Amino acid sequence: MNATFFSIGSSGHLLFTRRIAWTFTCFAFALLTSIPQAAAKQPDHIIMIVLEGIGKEAIQSGSMPNVAQLAKDGAASWSAESLSPPLTVSSMATLLTGLPVSKHRITADWEEYDFARSFLRSPTVFDYMDLAGGRDSAVFFMDERFYQLSRPEIYVDSQTCGIAKPQCNPNTISIYVRDYLRKVTSEKGYGFRLIAVPNLLLVHMPTASRSGKKNGWSSDSYKKSISEIDTAIGKIRDNYQELKALDNTMFVVTSLNASPGDTTTPDSLSPTVPWIVSGANVKQGYEIKQPISLIDTGATILYALGLSTHTEWDSHAVNNIFTSVPEHRTTNNELPASLY
Repeated sequence: MNATFFSIGSSGHLLFTRRIAWTFTCFAFALLTSIPQAAAKQPDHIIMIVLEGIGKEAIQSGSMPNVAQLAKDGAASWSAESLSPPLTVSSMATLLTGLPVSKHRITADWEEYDFARSFLRSPTVFDYMDLAGGRDSAVFFMDERFYQLSRPEIYVDSQTCGIAKPQCNPNTISIYVRDYLRKVTSEKGYGFRLIAVPNLLLVHMPTASRSGKKNGWSSDSYKKSISEIDTAIGKIRDNYQELKALDNTMFVVTSLNASPGDTTTPDSLSPTVPWIVSGANVKQGYEIKQPISLIDTGATILYALGLSTHTEWDSHAVNNIFTSVPEHRTTNNELPASLY
C-alpha cells in the first residue's frame, strides 16, 4: 500500500504535503490557545518621576541609561505637551489636578513663593486615590514653591528639600526615599503617616533645568546633572527591588519642561516633553502616537490602579498602553449616596 501511495504523481504528493502542514498548523494553534496565559500583573505601586529641563535628546543621548531602558521596556511618547509657556508651578499643578490653569487657578503669580497664600484648593490625584480606593501617597519635592500644592492630609507623606538647601541634589533625594521606605515598612512608621510602601511615590528632580539655565544646555555641568538624576532613579528602582515590590510597580517618567531647541536662549524652555510609562501591566516597546498632555497623567495613574472617581475633571486615561484592562477596585466612596 505504501508503494502504491508514493507512486502517485507530483501533484498528489504536493496536495498530501499541504494537508499535513495544515493539520499540523491547526494542531499547534489549538495547543497554544489551550495553554493558560499568565495574566499581566496589575500594579499596586506607582513611582512617578517628575523632571525639569529634560527632553527626548537628553534621554536618548546615552547619559540616562536607566530612563532610556524604562522607555524601551514600556510605552513612550516623546512629544507630550506641558503648559505653554511652561511655567513651573502651574505645570506641576496641572499634573497633580488634571485641570488647566483656568480651573486650578495656579497662575504665573505662583512662580514667586508667598507664605501668605493658602494651599491649592482643587482636588489632586492624591485626593482621588484616597477617595476611590483608600490608596496612599508619598511626595518628595525639590522646590519650596510646591509645598502649597500638597495639602497636609492623613493619606499623604510629604518632604521638601529645595533650592534653599545647597546639599539638596538628586542623590540626597534618593537617600531620603531609601530611608523613608525603610521606616514605613518597619511597621512603626517613625513619625510618618503611612506604614507601608506608598501606592504612589512622586519624586521631583529639577536640577537639570537649573544647571542648563545657569551653565548652558550643552555644558558639562548639564550633562553631569542629567547623569546624576538617572543614577538617583536607578537607586529608587533598586529600593523597590530590595523590598520585593518592583514586580508590581509601574513607573511614570515625565518632565514639566524640556531644554530649548535654541541653546542661545537658555531661559526659553520647551513645552514638548517626554512621557514614559513602564513596568507592571504596561506594553513593551510601545510607541504612543496619540496626543498626550500632562493633564492626562493623573487619570492614567488611577486607571492603572483600577480606581475611578465620581468627580469630573479634564484628565483622560491613556488606556491603550496596558496589556490588560485593570481590575476595578473601589471602597465605594466615590459612588452617589443613593447607590450605597
